[in-house]
Amino acid sequence: MSYYYNKFLHNTTFEEVLEKVTKRLKAEGFRVLTEIDVQDTFKKNLHQNYKKYKILGACNPAITYKALSTEDKIGSLLPCNVIIQERSPLSIEVTAIDPVSSTPIREYKSLEEIAGEVQTKLKHVIDNL
Repeated sequence: MSYYYNKFLHNTTFEEVLEKVTKRLKAEGFRVLTEIDVQDTFKKNLHQNYKKYKILGACNPAITYKALSTEDKIGSLLPCNVIIQERSPLSIEVTAIDPVSSTPIREYKSLEEIAGEVQTKLKHVIDNL
């Protein structure tokens, strides 16, 4: 089992995919709290060229509230990251974390249902791009 879900989109631009992903996240109740432009960061700090690559830190406030009310240390695994990267011109890969396989919820039975809810929503985002 992989720790992520991904999908390749072709004949579309990076910017179009970024907009589409943001809309899909919003439709599933997520808000983008952070947006890390890896390409820009590497250029400014390392003077290195890199492909278009953004990390979106997505949060579903209602689910996050339930999770933190259940286990306050779960915040160390938040927000849920969604990656958009340009593989080649007009070929974009979108990747989202699978919170069930990537977190130690087996130790916290009370988080299983919550992680499953996030898993379903993030998978729905990726599947419907």
